[in-house]
Amino acid sequence: MKPRSLLFKIFLLPVLFMTVANWANAQSKQDSLAGAALYKEIAGLDSIVFNAFNTRDIDLFKSFFAEDLEFYHDKGGLTGYDHTINFLKTTAKQNNQLRRELVKGSLQVYPIPGYGAMEIGAHTFCHLENGKQDCGTFKFVQIWQKKNDKWVITRVVSYDH
Repeated sequence: MKPRSLLFKIFLLPVLFMTVANWANAQSKQDSLAGAALYKEIAGLDSIVFNAFNTRDIDLFKSFFAEDLEFYHDKGGLTGYDHTINFLKTTAKQNNQLRRELVKGSLQVYPIPGYGAMEIGAHTFCHLENGKQDCGTFKFVQIWQKKNDKWVITRVVSYDH
């Protein structure tokens, strides 16, 4: 074995492994911080959107949806922006007290590089029916797009009804 080869194996190879491991650890911490910030941002937006839903603030609610929205529902099929906004308008007129609450601990957020984020979770909707509260818990996926520092929902999948 050549002396340089032995030197590499004894001294330089461990240093190389430590350097790569430290870089990977730093990258993991950076990714974790970025993920936490994205989670906090999307969770905050979710709260605003559904507070607007719960209070029937139609103008604020509709500002969070792209006009080319695709809304996939396992019972209602594929709908879009107009249907989603008209649903809230109709709900406001019915005064059935429909409310949405995010299921605590269910929210997951994943980045979509070059586009935005994916929000996955479960939520409970309750409304009055025949004088009694009727509630159901369902799953959802929302795709958020960030354009010019503004977030909008471009796709929704609502399922497990």
